[in-house]
Amino acid sequence: MTESTSCTGPIHQAGTNDGWHGVITEEGPFRPVAGRYHLYIGLFCPFAHRVNLVRHLRSLTDILPMSVVVPYPKGDAQGWPGWRFPQSDSEYAGATVDHLYKSPYLHDIYFRADKEYKGRYSVPVLWDKWTETIVNNESEEMLRWLPTAFDSIQPKSPGLDLYPAHLAGQIDEISGWMQSDLNTGVYKAGFADSQEKYDAAVPVVFRALNRLEELIAKNGGPFILGKEMTELDLRAYATIVRFDTIYVQHFKCNLGTIRHDYPVINNWLKNLYWNVPGFADSTDFKHIKENYSKSHRDINPRAITPMGPVPNVEEGVAGNFGALRVGYVKI
Repeated sequence: MTESTSCTGPIHQAGTNDGWHGVITEEGPFRPVAGRYHLYIGLFCPFAHRVNLVRHLRSLTDILPMSVVVPYPKGDAQGWPGWRFPQSDSEYAGATVDHLYKSPYLHDIYFRADKEYKGRYSVPVLWDKWTETIVNNESEEMLRWLPTAFDSIQPKSPGLDLYPAHLAGQIDEISGWMQSDLNTGVYKAGFADSQEKYDAAVPVVFRALNRLEELIAKNGGPFILGKEMTELDLRAYATIVRFDTIYVQHFKCNLGTIRHDYPVINNWLKNLYWNVPGFADSTDFKHIKENYSKSHRDINPRAITPMGPVPNVEEGVAGNFGALRVGYVKI
């Protein structure tokens, strides 16, 4: 087998564990066409959440329909058979059948694209119905180009530039430590297999939260870099909205909570959730809580899902970020 390529470079090395790296662009081979593409996601996954946020914020829900896997179980230690689709749309609220092929499992989609695929069966997956292959399954890549991918066929819809040129340097610098220390940092803490690894991982997460708290306060909100929403807000939101509801107890990231120890981040979160269309719409706490609590048997062997916290996201947004106390968790 040979690798698939596009004008932007290799899409996927067949027969390996390599992901797919295609881009929807006017230059092809994946051109912006309404109804050509289909998105596979899990509402529980923070990385798939980023892509679903773009889908809502950019008004792509009609152009880019989606199928949603059930949040548990996720398979054995090797990830087999992986995420499954419900047998009907009424089986599990929010999950759907595979609208394209009626596949029982997400791995069936991967094997349609590459019969010898050796990697993980992760979400999100962006599928091209015309060529019956995966365009991209890397959320970080899609977050960068998907907001503008369909601009040519949405002339009346306002654009969404989440990576403006004048902020690109800041976004690149911040996204580096945000991804390693916060977005994946909670997983390093949660899946630590020794006390030593856990003790090393948790402070990194809270140093990142301390840093984010100061950053939003310095820029005055309502977004991380001030008045403009950028991809940083989507990156951070997908983790922060899960923090008090799951990471504090399930991943033992309990040196503090967002609602108690980080007033600025909490206000930023409340503003996005309650005031910015698309954020609450793309957030499903039942999927989030049941995925973590019922999929990780080594962490939670009885698969009991916690009730709290209540509410999932507090109400009451302060209009003046400058009047808020800047929180801090001492490490």
